[in-house]
Amino acid sequence: MGMRYEYTVETEDLAKYYYMGKFVVKALDGVNVKIRRGEYVSIMGPSGSGKTTLFNMIGGLDRPTRGKVYIDEVDISKLDAYELAWLRCRKIGYIFQTFNLIPVLTALENVMLPMIFAGVPREERIKKATELLQKVGLGDRLSHKPTELSGGQQQRVAIARALANDPAIVLADEPTANLDLHTGLEIINLLRTLNKEKGVTIVTATHDLKMIDVSDRIIYLRDGKVQRIETRSEVAVEYEG
Repeated sequence: MGMRYEYTVETEDLAKYYYMGKFVVKALDGVNVKIRRGEYVSIMGPSGSGKTTLFNMIGGLDRPTRGKVYIDEVDISKLDAYELAWLRCRKIGYIFQTFNLIPVLTALENVMLPMIFAGVPREERIKKATELLQKVGLGDRLSHKPTELSGGQQQRVAIARALANDPAIVLADEPTANLDLHTGLEIINLLRTLNKEKGVTIVTATHDLKMIDVSDRIIYLRDGKVQRIETRSEVAVEYEG
């Protein structure tokens, strides 16, 4: 594994501005956060608060106007396109609210896909994808295509796929948005279990208040700034009070 860094993710004075004619939209405006290895963190805030922008910055999907993002102590803004692609393939697992599965591929093939890019031999890919699908409770659905699966099952495939290359961090963007209450809760609990078992850092951008129950910390954003950061115990007291 190499070195064990204390922080999987660090941002320093992170800002993203969009210029629209004379107007400047400050999607992020000086965000400083540190996320520990193995932590489960939820980013919350109203629409337009900068949640998705922060998420995309951490995932290397977008470049900052200023400031820095470190993943395992590497400043990812300094990486070229090839290095960034490598980082996104090996270090980061993505889970999207729309599942983003490939419709013509089976569950097994969808989970194997990131391993193809990482150059994992075929037999190992099959073995590992099978194990991951078993872990998320889909051992009997390996050859099903996304259309033959429920929304919750598709999200489970997406979670297995996100874990395919043993990422340091899993980024989940509104992972329960398209699911009913019960299924959403199942997905949240599954993410928490995997976070505990595999020690993978999970960062989720969410509106879902159920997410608070499993998060170690909640980062509240407002107007592109960190409004406050709370631990689960602090939040629990608030809700009981």
